[in-house]
Amino acid sequence: RYCTNGQKNKMLKQDVRSILSNHCRLSVDLSSLDDNSDLYDAGLTSLTTVNVMLAIEDHFDIEFDDQMLSRETFQSINSLAEAIESLKS
Repeated sequence: RYCTNGQKNKMLKQDVRSILSNHCRLSVDLSSLDDNSDLYDAGLTSLTTVNVMLAIEDHFDIEFDDQMLSRETFQSINSLAEAIESLKS
């Protein structure tokens, strides 16, 4: 089945949300956050960032480059989706 880039991006962000909900406990309801919300302000910690990174790598069969292991990469759903897209291409 053919998907547009917009549909792929939406599905990717849904996968990221699912991973976040399964691998970290945020101080706010994930559904209340938009794709640009600061995940660290929402309760993401350095420990849960590692758990999220490992889950994303496993789910998407990718490996984060060392230079991507920064707060900016894990700051929001959008920044995670961009990082994943760049590693998958």
